[in-house]
Amino acid sequence: MLKEFKEFIQRGNVLELAVGFIMATYFGAIVKSLVNDIIMPPVGMAIGGVDFAQLKLVLKEGTPAVMSGEDVVSPEVAEVAIMYGNFINIVLTFLIVAFVVFLVVKMYNNYLKKKEVAPDPAPPKPTVEVELLTEIRDALKR
Repeated sequence: MLKEFKEFIQRGNVLELAVGFIMATYFGAIVKSLVNDIIMPPVGMAIGGVDFAQLKLVLKEGTPAVMSGEDVVSPEVAEVAIMYGNFINIVLTFLIVAFVVFLVVKMYNNYLKKKEVAPDPAPPKPTVEVELLTEIRDALKR
């Protein structure tokens, strides 16, 4: 099993996979920044100064802790909310990443089609001497 694992690791595919994973991780971070820092602020401003990351539906209000001197009378209760603004940001991020992946796959498929469609160059026409020798050979066979 160790020998098989060593062979697996030594193949180039593992390194290519690792590089692809690292590139995808950072590409995702770039797209997330694009959505959160560049696209959403103008969209939010256009619809009335809304920060999408802060959009939420509060199900239960949170309450701060009540203190009496150093004693806690009532502990802090966290707010319960549905953060649909973050969901909108993540959906936009996904759509941008999916569109870019679509474009990359489309370009790759077009490259493969061009590679497949490219006709093989026709073999060069035989010279007059070769044609004459072929005729002589065929005549001798008969």
